[in-house]
Amino acid sequence: MQSTQLKINFQRLKADILALAEIGKSSDDRGIYRMAFTDADMQARAWLESRIVDGGLEYASDGAANQFGKLGASDDRPSILMGSHIDSVPAAGHLDGTLGVLTALECLRTMREAGSRTKYGLEMIAFSDEEGRFGGLLGSESLAGEITPERIHNAVDLSGVTLIDAMKAHGLNAMDALQARRSPESIRSYLELHIEQGPVLDRLGHQVGVVEHITGLFKWSIRLIGNANHAGTTPMNMRRDAFHGLAEFSGEIPRILEEHGGDNSVATIGRVDLFPGTANTVPGRVEFSLDCRDTSEEVLEALGGAFRRALSAIARRRDLMFEFDVLSQVRSVACDEMIVQTVADAAEALGLRSHRMPSGAVHDAQIMARVAPMGMIFVPSKDGRSHNPAEWTHWEDIEAGANLALQTLLKLSEAE
Repeated sequence: MQSTQLKINFQRLKADILALAEIGKSSDDRGIYRMAFTDADMQARAWLESRIVDGGLEYASDGAANQFGKLGASDDRPSILMGSHIDSVPAAGHLDGTLGVLTALECLRTMREAGSRTKYGLEMIAFSDEEGRFGGLLGSESLAGEITPERIHNAVDLSGVTLIDAMKAHGLNAMDALQARRSPESIRSYLELHIEQGPVLDRLGHQVGVVEHITGLFKWSIRLIGNANHAGTTPMNMRRDAFHGLAEFSGEIPRILEEHGGDNSVATIGRVDLFPGTANTVPGRVEFSLDCRDTSEEVLEALGGAFRRALSAIARRRDLMFEFDVLSQVRSVACDEMIVQTVADAAEALGLRSHRMPSGAVHDAQIMARVAPMGMIFVPSKDGRSHNPAEWTHWEDIEAGANLALQTLLKLSEAE
């Protein structure tokens, strides 16, 4: 059987997607609540383990609670890995991460049933805590050997629950994540299928995206500190209004992006807290987030400098104090050129409308690029929606993306 004739069992993949979507689903908003190491997450893990075993694959897990399904893997040759994650943000949709894991499972099942012979072992993987409940990307960073004891001890979620306690509640030892590191020599390459989580493919009417770069980012928590005073008795020219400083800075963002950014630059103020937060008081302090992304490290560095200068100038003009903390910083990465071309060639052979593009979101693939050649495939997100119950990709696009992933995996497993 020629590889281009081999297709995934779409009805089986569809049934798996619908089944997993029921685990952690809220009856109130229909969103999925499957945050890492919650009861729903552990139920989903148990379900996935059963599907891996039922699919005739060898099941394994590591100290970071990553889950594997293996086909032809051995200790004396590297494996090609494919996967994503099944944990979610609160009130999530049913495809983010999940689609990549279940497509990887379906690809390996299809190849096993067809008796496909490969030069390298194949492994599907479901990484733990990709959505960063405890900060970072626990599963892929552990596999890449980038987790430290200090990081594990300090990991805590927004409700004050520690990673150690969350894993302990389910019989897991968080410190075992230090043992999850894989030697780079054991990984031939990594492939990930994901929904785009943006509107580009949907608006273009393309079936698949061939990812060339994954964005880097920095995320800051910023504080502008002035003086709280009575809203009625404090003249406008005598105020140290922290909110006015935020408002001015927000207006500067488009200019800074135009002058110092690139075509892929974006910046977002997504959270704002005013203090004391009463209607009749001039805000004495404002705390807000700044999320900035681009595929170029040089551009990100330039944007960071420009944002700091703008904040300092605004603080001086308005007699405010300016402070900020770096919450996270992730380097941008380029996808492997050989894998990019393999995906593009496979898409053309399948007659799919494809578009080369960057990823504006962070993925496990970004971490895996530090230990192995990496590539990504996107499928459209209807109206660009993600991280909410309205997240949707047409089934025909899912089928096209899954068959593209299968053909790419076959080509990669045959390549010297």
